[in-house]
Amino acid sequence: MPTTTTTAAASETETEKRARRHRFTGVVLSDKGDKTRVVQVEWLYRHPRYDKTLRKRSKFYVHDEKNEAHTGDRVEIAGTRPLSKLKRWRLVRIIEKARIPGGGPVLKDEVSGVVAKPAKAAKEPVAKESAS
Repeated sequence: MPTTTTTAAASETETEKRARRHRFTGVVLSDKGDKTRVVQVEWLYRHPRYDKTLRKRSKFYVHDEKNEAHTGDRVEIAGTRPLSKLKRWRLVRIIEKARIPGGGPVLKDEVSGVVAKPAKAAKEPVAKESAS
């Protein structure tokens, strides 16, 4: 017997398929492209032989239809069909906005946790006194 599917059932299966796609959380590194963001995702894993915890970072090109996400924002991304040569991900939601809006000087990198040292002030040359 052939079965017929209703539109409600078809949309439900489509929703289930979308729920099963890859989803990652990462930080926006670049928002320079129109409707394109570069997101860095970070994983921690144990080395199989040496049992050391290592950090792996990957960059993904993400489609942002409304240009909502900006540098430093924590976002959730999901896999999608290929949109261009490099874009295979889309922006799902912005989890947390950047703490410093508009860029500004950031002393601590959100992704790597490295604290940048402030630039040293230039020293003025000291005039040497002659001993004559």
